[in-house]
Amino acid sequence: MQLSTLLVHAGRDSDSRKGMVNTPVYRTSTVVFDSMADYRATRGSKFDNVRYGRLGTYTTKELEHLIASLENAYRAVLTPSGVSAITTTLNALALPGSHILVPDNVYFPCREYCEKVLRARGVEVEFYTGSNIASLTRPNTAVVYCESPGSLTMEMQDIKALADAAHEAGAKVVADNTWATPIFFSPFEHGIDVSIHAATKYLGGHSDVMMGTIATVDPDLWLQIRSEAAVQGLAISPDDAYLMARGIRTLGVRMERHYKNGVAMAQWLMAQPKVETVLYPALESSPDHALWQRQMSGASGLMTMALKPCSQEQCDRFIDALSLFSIGASWGGYESLVLPADTAGKRSIASDPYRGPLVRLHIGLENIEDLQADLRQAFEVLD
Repeated sequence: MQLSTLLVHAGRDSDSRKGMVNTPVYRTSTVVFDSMADYRATRGSKFDNVRYGRLGTYTTKELEHLIASLENAYRAVLTPSGVSAITTTLNALALPGSHILVPDNVYFPCREYCEKVLRARGVEVEFYTGSNIASLTRPNTAVVYCESPGSLTMEMQDIKALADAAHEAGAKVVADNTWATPIFFSPFEHGIDVSIHAATKYLGGHSDVMMGTIATVDPDLWLQIRSEAAVQGLAISPDDAYLMARGIRTLGVRMERHYKNGVAMAQWLMAQPKVETVLYPALESSPDHALWQRQMSGASGLMTMALKPCSQEQCDRFIDALSLFSIGASWGGYESLVLPADTAGKRSIASDPYRGPLVRLHIGLENIEDLQADLRQAFEVLD
């Protein structure tokens, strides 16, 4: 079944929901049973049955099925945020005494967790750049984390090469697939063991729900991570699960528009006199363009532009002059957003080579000419 069809049909059981197209919102803490035999029957597989609200309802379980279907995974785990998806996975796999490899340009909350929490628990955290990790693995390497493209500066990683080296060392590969989504990247076809999403972003798509997802093709690995989420007491609101499933139904058509708008905007920005460069692997001028073409079938609307040298005050005036781009610390919704992309203190190895300030743009679903006109008038304050 093609992905566009799965987006519409997976995770729906209309027959058992009295003909409802969308799975209803089941709000409950307590589930009651007719007999002790029925109650005991649910305890042998506590993650399969609806037996207590914290462990999931029909609304959340059908969303789990939808996520797993989209990524061609065995099963999925839902968490309250993208950060909690990261931390839950690392808690399950990175035990005290183990060694993990994390990209230097990783999403900053992930870096903070590794540095402040995992290291304090006795996990050896090592940051790396690029994709050649064979010389960095050790006998106790448990996890190789990857993020492609990387946060803020958008470098691509050769996921297949990285996964091959990690598996040779006996390590599990965890990938953040939020930027590309299942529409443009199939993680398990490239050797990934665990795929993570900040579902808050493109999966939800409407800037109104917080959630993280974790998917894997390995049943044992799924149970290990699902059990970690359970002992932490992580639970998803059925209302949020409903919103997330509804948002996912339009993921395909939304991502096609983000891709179209993103490429058009990146090409236009490259021609603007106030822009030094645009960090976006779908650009032909990107040093990672060939790698992006080989691994992905499209791109999202998130990019970073480096302005020509100017002061922070000038950069702030430029951002303040925008009207269609709202200042916001997220991305992946239908709307366009802007935020300074400061890498100071967020790298251990690589330094920022750009002369001017970095500005992150999320290109939404608006008319591209309107967005370009908004940027054009804002560039005037840099004169």
